[in-house]
Amino acid sequence: MTTSKRDYYEVIGVDRSANDEEIRRAFRKLAFEFHPDRNKKVGAEERFKEVNEAYQVLSDPKKRGDYDRFGHSGVNGNGARGFDGFENFGGFGDIFDAFFGGGARTRARAPARGSDLQYPMTVEFEEAVFGADKEFEIHRVEICEGCRGSRSTPGSSPTACADCGGVGKVRRSHQGIFGQFVQVADCAACNGDGRVVTDPCRTCSGIGRERRNRKLVVSVPAGIETGTHIRLTGEGEPGSHGGRAGDLYVSIRVRDHHVFKRDDDNLLCRATINVAQAALGADVTVPTLEGDDNLRVPAGTQSGQTFRLKGRGVVAMGGSRRGDQIVTVAVETPQNLNEEQRVLFEALGKSLSGGDASVGKGRGKDWRRKIKDAFGIED
Repeated sequence: MTTSKRDYYEVIGVDRSANDEEIRRAFRKLAFEFHPDRNKKVGAEERFKEVNEAYQVLSDPKKRGDYDRFGHSGVNGNGARGFDGFENFGGFGDIFDAFFGGGARTRARAPARGSDLQYPMTVEFEEAVFGADKEFEIHRVEICEGCRGSRSTPGSSPTACADCGGVGKVRRSHQGIFGQFVQVADCAACNGDGRVVTDPCRTCSGIGRERRNRKLVVSVPAGIETGTHIRLTGEGEPGSHGGRAGDLYVSIRVRDHHVFKRDDDNLLCRATINVAQAALGADVTVPTLEGDDNLRVPAGTQSGQTFRLKGRGVVAMGGSRRGDQIVTVAVETPQNLNEEQRVLFEALGKSLSGGDASVGKGRGKDWRRKIKDAFGIED
């Protein structure tokens, strides 16, 4: 079904002697102007169909020859229909994309974001608690420093592909039982880029990229935990056709500590005391991440009892409040007593069970002092 009876050359706006490229340029200009997705005026869609119909005839050498000899009657039987040759496209948008860089061509040449990368990093327990700046080296793809991604030797430039005329696409016509249809595909000669490198860069062999070792620094925040990812924006692989680079994700693993364990924002540790310290009370030295500190153990402390050192834990990630250090006391039972210690424990046992406690009577030191002296406990 022919939608226009106007002269096709007049519809396109070219002379009868116009070459293929002149016809194509004229069509692109008009199609861009009247495309229904861009032009919402009344009659724009019909005008677009008319322009497309004319182009389908004038862009095909055989149809154009028949039209030049016989006019509209010479092409009616060959199917000079408003959208002949575009059966594989979904509508106006696809037709527009085929000629103006959309669709498959846009996907091939439009800016594309680079791939994200991941780097595993192990940090010390103290670094995770207090934070640290960590330098590391990564092996990644980067834009070639020799050609800055142009793929050509500095001073030269890629040339337009002869197979596709620099478009990056080629049109293939096929004759089927329902008439002729056209497929648009990436140009095999230039892989859809539209340009061919004639003098490749020596550094990257014309690829435009190279693998390099790059040193980076990541700020590990205080309070970080195993499994946390730190994103370094733009430090992934470079994008293509001017697209932005991907991101680099640093995956954190915190090394275990030989003394401390972490419980949310608190630190857990154990302190061992002897039975005399547990029974009589004592000041004991306990480790912290900032050095040794003093802990007062009251008389009568039981094994498994916990004590809290305020503000000696972990800073909440992204906050300022610091957790506590929780000390679990383990009372150690002596195994190899000397004679003096044995006598004292026997007397203590009798005293605690209601028996003779003569060791605590009479002249000299009382039994509590003797026990402290025997176990080296200072007041």
